[in-house]
Amino acid sequence: MKILILNGPNLGALGRRQPEIYGNDGMDAAFAMIRDMLGPPRPGEEPVELDYFQSNHEGELIDRLEKTRQDGPGHADGVAFNAGAYTHTSLALADCLAWIDVPCVEVHISNVFARTEDPIRRQSHMAKKCIGVISGFGLMSYALAVLALVRHIREQGRNSPSVEI
Repeated sequence: MKILILNGPNLGALGRRQPEIYGNDGMDAAFAMIRDMLGPPRPGEEPVELDYFQSNHEGELIDRLEKTRQDGPGHADGVAFNAGAYTHTSLALADCLAWIDVPCVEVHISNVFARTEDPIRRQSHMAKKCIGVISGFGLMSYALAVLALVRHIREQGRNSPSVEI
């Protein structure tokens, strides 16, 4: 099973950008936390492979999302997506999520719904197109999103062994 972690604008600077909001650690710490929380696969379970992509450009994020539904390079069974500021502004990304037919969890490091400096930051165009939203747990938000996706995908039977009757 392959899970894509997709980050939008300014998230390539995690650990350096506004540590009072986003913390002092970068994505390496998030990946370590994800691996720790996933643990080794149980007998009969397909291992979870993580893929990562970050872009400051809306079109590149759309291109990467479109690749998730294809066989071959870029395919993913689920997406943990932190669209950054595009969460609040991008109808194009929301439209893409609506048609790709790949389960997605919206991820935010800070609790965007509690931020009061700008009311636009409390709305999400992505949430309606995702199976869930995880927000406000720091980098652990990524690990929680991946765990939720893995469980959702396994429950949907996408990676169940076939049974002959």
